[in-house]
Amino acid sequence: VQLQASGGGLVQAGGSLRLSCVASGRTFSSYTIGWFRQAPGKEREFVSAIASSGRGTYSADFVKGRFTISRDNAKNTVYLQMNSMKPEDTAVYYCAADLSGGTPRTGASYDYWGQGTQVTVSS
Repeated sequence: VQLQASGGGLVQAGGSLRLSCVASGRTFSSYTIGWFRQAPGKEREFVSAIASSGRGTYSADFVKGRFTISRDNAKNTVYLQMNSMKPEDTAVYYCAADLSGGTPRTGASYDYWGQGTQVTVSS
């Protein structure tokens, strides 16, 4: 499985970005896809995840009401719509695929990771 994250960039506080994660594999709909982020000097943290076939979504408390995760299985793509962004959202964002149905909020559950896309929010 290969994952390609894109859509990052520079945005002002209060603005929006939409990240995309395109995955290879004929059984994409069976993967849980998660987004994680890592800011400079900080540990990687869970952002949001969507279960196979979109049956369930999970989000960190700090993004609830601002970020929305969705998937289009026909396009092998998961989206992370980020609204009302804050400077503390600045980080490299990674998408990852879990093929085994582990705990969505835990990075160790994921089997494959994309290369990351930089998101910078200016104040």
